Amino acid sequence: MTSTSQPSSQDGAARVLERRIDELPMSRHLWSLVVLLSLGTFFETYELSLTSLISPGLIKSGIFAREHGTFGLPDQATFAAATFLGMFVGAMALGRLADRIGRKWAFTGSIALYTAATVLMALQHTAVGIDLCRFVAGIGLGAEIVTVDAYLAEIVPQRYRGRAFAFATFIQFLAVPVTGGLSYLLVPQQPWGVEGWRWVCFIGGVGGVLVLLTRTQLPESPRWLAQRGLLQRAAHVIGGMEKKSGLLPEPLLHLPTEPRSQDPAGPNASAAATPGLFDPAWRPRIVMLTLVHVFVTIGFFGLASWLPALLAAQGHSVIKSFEFTFYISLCYPLCPLLFMLFADKIERKWQIVAGSLASAVFGVLLGQQTGSVGIVVFGLAVTVCNLLVAYGTHTYQSELFPSVIRARAVGFVYSWGRLATVFSSLVIGYLLQTGGTTAVFSFLALCFVTASLLIAVLGPRTLQTVARSTRAAIDSRASSDVMEPQP
Repeated sequence: MTSTSQPSSQDGAARVLERRIDELPMSRHLWSLVVLLSLGTFFETYELSLTSLISPGLIKSGIFAREHGTFGLPDQATFAAATFLGMFVGAMALGRLADRIGRKWAFTGSIALYTAATVLMALQHTAVGIDLCRFVAGIGLGAEIVTVDAYLAEIVPQRYRGRAFAFATFIQFLAVPVTGGLSYLLVPQQPWGVEGWRWVCFIGGVGGVLVLLTRTQLPESPRWLAQRGLLQRAAHVIGGMEKKSGLLPEPLLHLPTEPRSQDPAGPNASAAATPGLFDPAWRPRIVMLTLVHVFVTIGFFGLASWLPALLAAQGHSVIKSFEFTFYISLCYPLCPLLFMLFADKIERKWQIVAGSLASAVFGVLLGQQTGSVGIVVFGLAVTVCNLLVAYGTHTYQSELFPSVIRARAVGFVYSWGRLATVFSSLVIGYLLQTGGTTAVFSFLALCFVTASLLIAVLGPRTLQTVARSTRAAIDSRASSDVMEPQP
């Protein structure tokens, strides 16, 4: 890499360091970092899948009541509510820690928390004890997914972010068939005299420990370090990334002196220096993304969680309903690989808009199917579109805020979607009883249409075409890690 003029200020040095990140090739080393971070989201999806998959085992063991359990509700309902309430707290309250203490420590702490809580849950013998452990695990899950979004956006060059998030989604949703297969094999059994549902939880805990053991391979986010004023540490991390990518590290002399204490918060961590989420520059994006998350999450989890019940309500047997659901779930890990083909070629916001509108159309058509072929075809179609929306939203939101508030902003908007899920289950149950499956599918379609309109009208463009033939084509605007609105 060619040397450039030395920065005369801290801000100038930070811009040069960020430019160096964006000029990196997507090397094997960077892909390995994406994989390591994605393993955290793999176990997040693993944990979420447990909500419905181990409940039959808990009912069979007598720990869960099918009706009139804790708070007078089916214990499976309170189990799910505890999960999403914990995720709301984790994303809202702990997401900001990643902006304060750094991405690496926040990633490690969140995985440790939900791993320990899941192992403890496997040792419980009461519904209250399980729900309490599940709530704590949810806190870790909520903080972890927020941290990973910020982390990925900051270690990957801008021109590769879409593909990196798509590949991360592929690894994340590998957990769907894995959890399903383990639950199918273990939940009905009692290996070595231990109930199968406990083994499924223990396996998740062991996986979490393995992820923790890999944390030494992860560097701290150099963008976060640079924005916190820790420029020498950021330059060291970037130099290591350049070496492992086969590049000659670019000399950057006369960096401003860092604080002697090496406080991770850095010299720019004061309340006065840190922008607020509702400052005029960020308020429209915060409000828009909060509403988008509410409607997208209701649509996504509404269909994923209720599909077997909705198919059964249409007259299909319970066994047949789960068979349809299994076939449909097979596309979860495969679709993100398809998204990699266009992830960085089509504007992010239009990917979300197209996916949301298509989910609405295919969802309504799915609700009208009675034959097996139609159910599988339209079920696959709506699942593909839901996954496009999910991957697109995670990529999009990570690009709308600077590193100094990225995790806090993403945690805030993400948390409201998780809270909405708690109450949307009650709404869906009511609609199913009063209006049948047509009312439910129409409601879910309306949520997706609303989300698409919000993004289309209020969402700024983020994708910038970067010339790949030469790194010199990356201009000064692209050196900032937050995308500005474009007409």
